[in-house]
Amino acid sequence: MNQSTHAGHHDHAAAHHAGHHGHAGAPEGLQISKDGYTFAPETARLVAGGTADYRFRILGPDGAAVTSLAEVHGKRIHLIAVRRDLTAFWHLHPVETGGGTWTVPLELPEAGEYRVFVDFQPEGAAGLTLGADLAVAGDYRPRPVPEAAAVSAVDGYEVVLDGELRPGQAHRLALTVHRDGAPVTDLEPYLGAYGHLVALRLGDLAYLHVHPEDATGPGPEIGFHAAVPGPGTYRLFLDFKHAGKVRTAQFTVVAA
Repeated sequence: MNQSTHAGHHDHAAAHHAGHHGHAGAPEGLQISKDGYTFAPETARLVAGGTADYRFRILGPDGAAVTSLAEVHGKRIHLIAVRRDLTAFWHLHPVETGGGTWTVPLELPEAGEYRVFVDFQPEGAAGLTLGADLAVAGDYRPRPVPEAAAVSAVDGYEVVLDGELRPGQAHRLALTVHRDGAPVTDLEPYLGAYGHLVALRLGDLAYLHVHPEDATGPGPEIGFHAAVPGPGTYRLFLDFKHAGKVRTAQFTVVAA
């Protein structure tokens, strides 16, 4: 599975609980166990620069590994890995190796403290996002979060963000995609939508996944409604697909 150091070749996902993630409430991703389900990583440490299999299980209310998960946007589990300073982001799709054990090749080029999220929906239950820490050994050099800016450049594209985040209130965010100065009007559907947006709060890494408005078309604008759980600095990661490739635009936004 291909990855890159800035935002990854990652698939983004999980429309299963758009309402749950898209509105204010108890933040997702802060707990390793919730509603009887537990994220049980078998990998707690990696070495920077190498590729290693990240292995984990999801345990159900009976303590046994869960093997029956609903397929959401073509996948049964979506995994996000981020540096705790939110300056790097990957979204990947693990595969089940048998008996409820999942694995995904993970290459984290730099040392530091990371957070891994698993986004899944047990059959017959509501979707969940659980999180666990991951340490990557090596020479750790912390970085400041990028300054807030309305434009993100990635691979020759420019994405412009219009809108604001307000705690407890759903506000519209519009993200407009340009390439070489021209609006992009032929975005390609990616896992069932023209764009996927994840917001993570700096500090506690509260997780919010937002889905595009039903009226969103193939560009240049992708519209979302998002409500964040509280004030703070958030990092926004927008996945969009064009010319056969998924790219990720990144923003820093302060919710007052």
